Amino acid sequence: MAEKTKYFVLKQKAVPEVLLKVVEAKRLIDSGRAVSVQDATDRVGISRSSFYKYKDDIFPFHDNSKGRTITFVVQLNDEPGLLSEVLHIVADYHANILTIHQSIPVNGVASLTLSVEVLNDTGDISQMVETIEQQPGIHYLKILARE
Repeated sequence: MAEKTKYFVLKQKAVPEVLLKVVEAKRLIDSGRAVSVQDATDRVGISRSSFYKYKDDIFPFHDNSKGRTITFVVQLNDEPGLLSEVLHIVADYHANILTIHQSIPVNGVASLTLSVEVLNDTGDISQMVETIEQQPGIHYLKILARE
């Protein structure tokens, strides 16, 4: 029986350096700034064998998320305008909001579950998540699912 492929979403700091360099080498090749795999791997400082070993297994999150639904949970302070700011950030990145559920705040903190559809003109989703995380009053953001 064939093994089912599993996917994981990681923050960049949790990804081994060699995998990040594979992504960078692929970007150099795709952009035409490197003329060959050898040129790209030399520039980023990895072996060609490392590149070929991982090239089909790692992609930036935003590269293969177009036309998909992403559900995440955010814990945020119960402050006027904070939910509006989060929704404004999602709108700025041209993601389509599908569902919003905010719990009743407990001890001044509410949980927000948000599902968004990533469209063709949606910006960099990882940047959108980072922007939301950096807002004052946001405790954390966690991606729950990606379909």
